[in-house]
Amino acid sequence: MDQEVAMTAKDLLPAESDVSDPGLRRHISGIQLLWISVGSIIGSGWLFGALFAAQVAGPSAVLTWIIGTAAVAVLALVHAELGGMFAVSGGTARFPHYAFGNLAGFTMGWATWLAGVTTVPIEVEAMLQYSSNYLPWLTHTDNGTVSLTLPGTGVAVLLIILFTLLNLYGIRKISKLNGAITIWKIATLVLTIVALSTRFHFDNFHMAEGGFFPSGVHGVIAALSTGGVIFTLVGFEQAVQVGGESKNPGRDIPRAVMGSLFITAALYMGLQIVFIGALSPAQLSHGWAHISFDGIFGPFAGLATLLGFTWLAWILYADAIVSPGSNGLIYVTTTSRLGYGMSQNGYVGSTLSKLHPRTGVPVYSVACTFVVSLICLLPFPGWQTLVVFITSSFALMYAGGPLALGALRRELPDHARPFRLRLGNLLAPFAFVVVNLLVYWGGWEANWKVFCAVCVGYALLTVSRATSRRPERPKLGFKSGSWVLPWLAGLAALCYVGQYNSPAHLVFGLAHIPFWWDIAVVSGWSLVIYYWAMAVRLPADEVRKLVNEVFDGEATAQS
Repeated sequence: MDQEVAMTAKDLLPAESDVSDPGLRRHISGIQLLWISVGSIIGSGWLFGALFAAQVAGPSAVLTWIIGTAAVAVLALVHAELGGMFAVSGGTARFPHYAFGNLAGFTMGWATWLAGVTTVPIEVEAMLQYSSNYLPWLTHTDNGTVSLTLPGTGVAVLLIILFTLLNLYGIRKISKLNGAITIWKIATLVLTIVALSTRFHFDNFHMAEGGFFPSGVHGVIAALSTGGVIFTLVGFEQAVQVGGESKNPGRDIPRAVMGSLFITAALYMGLQIVFIGALSPAQLSHGWAHISFDGIFGPFAGLATLLGFTWLAWILYADAIVSPGSNGLIYVTTTSRLGYGMSQNGYVGSTLSKLHPRTGVPVYSVACTFVVSLICLLPFPGWQTLVVFITSSFALMYAGGPLALGALRRELPDHARPFRLRLGNLLAPFAFVVVNLLVYWGGWEANWKVFCAVCVGYALLTVSRATSRRPERPKLGFKSGSWVLPWLAGLAALCYVGQYNSPAHLVFGLAHIPFWWDIAVVSGWSLVIYYWAMAVRLPADEVRKLVNEVFDGEATAQS
């Protein structure tokens, strides 16, 4: 990776254009941007990820974290270059728009928005699930699945209302509050690692039932999604989502994206190791899939209590409110910016891009995020039932980055890149393969809901275009986006006949693709789609036109 000094994004615009003071106000410093991404990664995932990954993969969950970190790091590198190039709010929804036009841009933008808006309720559910250890009326358990009770749902609604109201005060106050909370989060994770490492059973890594690989390689891979590992690691892109409000985006966005991932990945690896080592043989007597101990709904706090660290348990119970709570707060912020970005691109009504004249907050987009977050509480009543859906949504979201990087490298080779990814032309197709594998590993049971949600998005896009009052409706770009629908259909078919929660052996006589062969098939299909997309990408003049339209829209959004 090397640094280069060149033009800024403003140089793409006509000379008379001014993007130094866009509608969204540039208040966020470099350290605040880093804390936004770190704080977004350290949410509810750390509270449950180590337990669920161990239940799926046993001690080999350590390998799952290594694989997951490597996969997410490739995606982070891609977004570091793109975020430095284009400092716009809701960036992950806009980069594919620049490269392939509206159909591709909307698809990735909708997946991005889905991932963000469903993260808000999952963080609230994590708060309440952990709290049920001392407030049991918040949740109930049915066949091992933890769900919110009616009173618990009422508390969840109140918390989402609180996050929404706090977001109306503006990004400057949110970023300052988030910085202090993120320091608390990091300190809590470090304290937990140090304390649990003093009660360590090395035999758990090789002497327990099943040895190091109780579920084989299949379990290592399955834990990426069903164990919550990928969900726990995502969030680095939040620095990109609020890039339009960064003081020095070309320098600070790449640093925040990569720095946040490396900091949190090291902490999560330590947490997984000490969690496995701290378990007693009695807690593993029925196998890794049936780990059991008092207080397991709050795994780290319950384990700390059993080990005699009562003081740590109380800190962890407090952090179970702070970590997911602050994450929910930040995701209301960033998801509302995604809605703003999609409005700027012309996908949805212009109302979502209206800013409050005093605070610069996209108030209608914040309100939309609030309403949909409440709706998401209904079909997914528990943390683990929602986490795989969100993981696949995030993976679809990330798919736009490698495709946009490959296309923009070809069409805008001389454009400013404050951070240039070495071997980017090779890593881009590899990163696209990675995101498709992450969706596939999520399994059919969760992914059919994701694909249905994408179809709902297309229906909303159709309605929006039919009722739009804009003087000119932007073209959908069927040629440059001709790969989108075949890509999704092919991926859905592969999930259906794949190794993970698939009914393929029950319907139409279809058989599962054998393990390892399935990885080869998904990878091959990914490369076909990638090079198809490169072949139909928008030409340079069309890319510049779309970039100009976005910056012109940002400059006038406040009016």
